[in-house]
Amino acid sequence: MTRTTLTDLDEVQLLDTTLRDGEQMPGVSLTPGEKVDVARELDAAGVHLIEAGSACTSEGEREAIRRVADEGLDATVTSFARGVKRDVDHALDCGVDGVNLVVPASDKHVETKVGSTRDEVVETTVELVEYAKDHGLWVEVLGEDGSRADLDYLDRLLGAGLDAGADRICYCDTVGAADPERTAEVVSRLAALGPTSLHTHDDLGFGLANVHAGLKAGADTVHGTVLGVGERAGNVALEEVAIALGESYGVDTVELERLYRLCRTVSEATGVALPPNKAVCGANAFAHESGIHTDGTLKDGTMYEPYPPETVGRERRLVLGKHAGRAGVKAALAEHDVAVDDDELREVVARVKELGERGKRVTDADLLAIADDVRGRERERHVELVDLSATSGGNLPTASVRLRVGDDERVASGTGAGPVDAGLEAVRAALAGDESDSGAEGAADHDGVAFDLDSYHVDAITGGTDAVVTVEVDLSRGDRSVSVSASDADITRASVVGMVDGLDRLLAAEAGAADAEPGAVADD
Repeated sequence: MTRTTLTDLDEVQLLDTTLRDGEQMPGVSLTPGEKVDVARELDAAGVHLIEAGSACTSEGEREAIRRVADEGLDATVTSFARGVKRDVDHALDCGVDGVNLVVPASDKHVETKVGSTRDEVVETTVELVEYAKDHGLWVEVLGEDGSRADLDYLDRLLGAGLDAGADRICYCDTVGAADPERTAEVVSRLAALGPTSLHTHDDLGFGLANVHAGLKAGADTVHGTVLGVGERAGNVALEEVAIALGESYGVDTVELERLYRLCRTVSEATGVALPPNKAVCGANAFAHESGIHTDGTLKDGTMYEPYPPETVGRERRLVLGKHAGRAGVKAALAEHDVAVDDDELREVVARVKELGERGKRVTDADLLAIADDVRGRERERHVELVDLSATSGGNLPTASVRLRVGDDERVASGTGAGPVDAGLEAVRAALAGDESDSGAEGAADHDGVAFDLDSYHVDAITGGTDAVVTVEVDLSRGDRSVSVSASDADITRASVVGMVDGLDRLLAAEAGAADAEPGAVADD
């Protein structure tokens, strides 16, 4: 597509507030270690400014901010500060590079929230900016609820902040109430005063549209959170800002190929699942099931994708179901080094469609089982679950498994946050060939048996206390991946069976590839 012009800037800076505004999302609370992990990923992606938290919250929060500030990141690390001196002092105590000084801008906030007057807010803002600058801090002044403020007063308030020495000012659509037209009107006025940032929320679904309107009106920096996490409907999603600016307008922000990894990191830390239809990071963003779409995509990746999945660190995925066609099924089989003739392919496609018609997700394991049956082949198992026991009473859930690995039988135990976690740790320990907890986070490695658990999903498919659940897992080993589902009334058993079946498929695919290589020698 021909790119249109949005801004004269070659680069737009991003300020990430996942660790502060994002943590205000109900149910989200990050430990200091989790904040550091997220901050490292943000920095590795090239995010320019990281708001590490709100130092005025508690001593625990200050400790978390200190740890982020002590990481030696390339990004400028800041703390949220209200319009009171002690908040700036708390930020200084944390060793941050700067403060995001938030002062009331709308009359609703000036009069009702803080019980002050316009003149008093302006006077206080000037004093605090001068104080922070005198102590060597980078300062951004944010006019809270600026989208609903009187424009002449907002101009006066933020202009006074700049005159006092602030490095920049920020347009805040605090409650996501503004439309793009209002955003453009306010930002064009503020940008005439000095460097201007945008802070938008998505309550009306205008979060990203308001970012574009603000940049076109003269802003040069965008506040956002990864996945759009935040209070109410959330903040504008940082990854969506980055990909939209890069692909549509040729404007640089961060390292786009790091976006998916960044989203995964935040999802794991916050417990916020990645919506399947989410841009950039959703499971379906680069997934194709329809026969027409799959066939077109296999011929030309741009046929049904606006940009290659590799741009954001992803891979294209072919999903099989009732809409699957010959091209998609053949390509999916080829990914597992399975070749079929035309008649066999026709039968495999028919069975895949039949399975999909019953409302079932056709996993890789399902596809390979169908292909084995159609070709009249019995599959030799490489890993098989013989027995499983798990207990969740007391303070330490434990599980033990008995696996058949090749000609060996292995018994191992594991502990975890719950019986499912303990069961998976026991599998890892068994594959490591001993009865100790491997301690690996998502991976095990011994005698060449290494794997990654890429995703884990549970659905209840019947009601009641004896509900049958289906567990779906995606596993990878090297450059091979497999999706498997297993159903059982016992979620722990379903999880372990799915994990073991997935590993069995991965090892079988490797054995088949080794047999196909000329001169291949089997390992002991």
